[in-house]
Amino acid sequence: MNAHVLPRKVTVLGATGSVGMSTLDLFDLAKVEVEVVGLTGGRNVARLAEQALRWRPEIAVIEDEAGLPELRDRLKGSGVKAAAGAGAIADLASADAQWVMSAIVGFAGLAPTLAAAKSGAVVALANKESLVCGGPGLLRTAKLAGGAIIPVDSEHSAIFQVFDSRANAQVSRVILTSSGGPFRTWTQAQMAHATPEQAVAHPNFSMGAKISVDSASMMNKGLEIIEAAYLFAMPPERLEVLIHHQQIIHSMVEYADGSTLAQLGPPDMRAPIACAYAWPDRLPWPAPRLDLVKSGPLTFEEPDLEKFPALGLAKAALAAGGAAPGALNAANEVAVAAFLDRKIGFLDIAATVAETLERLDRTGDLAGGGGEDALESARETDAAARRIASAVTAGLSGSRQAP
Repeated sequence: MNAHVLPRKVTVLGATGSVGMSTLDLFDLAKVEVEVVGLTGGRNVARLAEQALRWRPEIAVIEDEAGLPELRDRLKGSGVKAAAGAGAIADLASADAQWVMSAIVGFAGLAPTLAAAKSGAVVALANKESLVCGGPGLLRTAKLAGGAIIPVDSEHSAIFQVFDSRANAQVSRVILTSSGGPFRTWTQAQMAHATPEQAVAHPNFSMGAKISVDSASMMNKGLEIIEAAYLFAMPPERLEVLIHHQQIIHSMVEYADGSTLAQLGPPDMRAPIACAYAWPDRLPWPAPRLDLVKSGPLTFEEPDLEKFPALGLAKAALAAGGAAPGALNAANEVAVAAFLDRKIGFLDIAATVAETLERLDRTGDLAGGGGEDALESARETDAAARRIASAVTAGLSGSRQAP
């Protein structure tokens, strides 16, 4: 495939984050001819302005409205419009782009991802929380609009590349691999005293703080189980996780005849981004090449569910269905923020999620979700779970500070 036959109108949501930057870097390295419709960022005005001046989109949107004056000043005379706020991001997501990278972290990514899906664009989904909270309805929305959702998480991209959707019933298992995070070899006693700096020190990838903490707690893998269930129409009992700290095999699909297909490659997010951009073709770019001799032995181990209860919580939420997956995500976002602010301990993250789900279950609030207005329903679940999780973390914070 010649990259020059693929000039596309693209939008990058979350351009200033690690996946967004990798996306733009890939375009540079592959020398693809793209017209960037828009770029968005969270709070990093300087980086967003630098990207906008390089790629000259029609518009650059900063989520933090306080950053708009600075963004306008930095883009003065460039011809690039500046805007701010969640509404402006959602408007951009529904603009005339053929391909949209959805890389906004957390629940905040749901509304723009849904807007992009409704526009009929191909959505490269790096924001797993959109699917966890929006459910299969997000996939239906994209299909009805004539677009598609292509996963960008390395694990789901791997599955996507070896999964035969025509033979779904013949798939015995889908196996997601995990590095095990920075605490793979730690004891629970050690993890109880883990600091935010230790939690964000991922062994293989340079990522944002929130997703790095999720990797350390393995909640990231829990959310990925839910995402895989929706993407590939797999029941929970056919989804498994294996620790593979080398991260050479990104995931595997086992079929009824005993054959197991796997996708391998060096740990580099630009590879799944390239797959999502060019699919069903392949994008030539100077990708790092896999040398199996130099990579050494490939090892695997079962995850310790006692050390990493987030995995069990995610599987239980998936099995419960309804509003449970969205509530799980909201409680986790609150707990991770509290941990990063040093208000609670690392092990308190999973404890907060568990307590939030238990309280919501007692009041019958997990039975909802999936109403006629999927976005509004998801917002209601998110708000309810955040209120409870905030109360739980406040209590834990108070007990930590008590003499």
